Amino acid sequence: MDAWVSAILSGVLLGLAYGLAAIGLNLIWGVMKVINLSHGAFIALGMFAAYFVFHSFGISPFVSVILILALGVVVGMLAYFVALHRVISAPELSTLLSTYSLSLIIIGLGTFVFTTNPRAIDVGLGSIKLFGAYIPASKVLTGLYSLIFTAALYVFLFKTWTGKAIRAVSMNMTAAQFMGVNTTFILSLSFGIGIALAMVAGALIASVFPFTILSGGIYELKSFVICVLGGLGSPLGALAGGLLLGLLENVLTLKMPVGYVPFIEFLILVVILLVKPSGLLGKE
Repeated sequence: MDAWVSAILSGVLLGLAYGLAAIGLNLIWGVMKVINLSHGAFIALGMFAAYFVFHSFGISPFVSVILILALGVVVGMLAYFVALHRVISAPELSTLLSTYSLSLIIIGLGTFVFTTNPRAIDVGLGSIKLFGAYIPASKVLTGLYSLIFTAALYVFLFKTWTGKAIRAVSMNMTAAQFMGVNTTFILSLSFGIGIALAMVAGALIASVFPFTILSGGIYELKSFVICVLGGLGSPLGALAGGLLLGLLENVLTLKMPVGYVPFIEFLILVVILLVKPSGLLGKE
């Protein structure tokens, strides 16, 4: 029974982190209609940012995530103007190739600078007893922080003028321009926020699992699965999809080898695409 409780709790906590990463991908699609193939590279950058802040200054990832969030917004906005601004109205293949090229550049430079040796962040926080099972405190904090950042994004999008401008641009960019919204700034900010959420999710995940510069690709694939499960353009759906994927990963490993889990995940992805392409909470 303790094993089941531990698997369910771990699944929920990690699922929240997966959901946070997917929300960044979902936000960029919802506002810009761009499938960001550099998503995994930025997740890896968040991991290494947390790693070097921890080992250089002794600052826990659960503190440095605020700095990483701000850094991610700035880096993401710069990346928008470098990679997307000139092709944002071009056919979808142009934005796919542009973000894919950006991913290759980041991974190539990252491999040169960091190599592909595994790194880890040992925060040394011990364990917490929940419902009779002992869960690493880093996992608990990862889940809580993911929930806090998700709630903060919701408040930002629905309660602030800038957030409402982002939603307006996602609904009708031309109408938003007529209402005086600076769409260039809003698009760059949306991309920046999406990248920042990816980097924050990477920093949180790095406090739980070892990683390399190539690890972001794994979580990028998970983010795509989550977005399809929850529905593209639905942040709440991304969170629900993340929870579902986290639970599946942790519960299935109790009854089958770990190697089968990715197969099950992508099988579910195919089934969802066939039965309900809009996702669980996506719009038809």
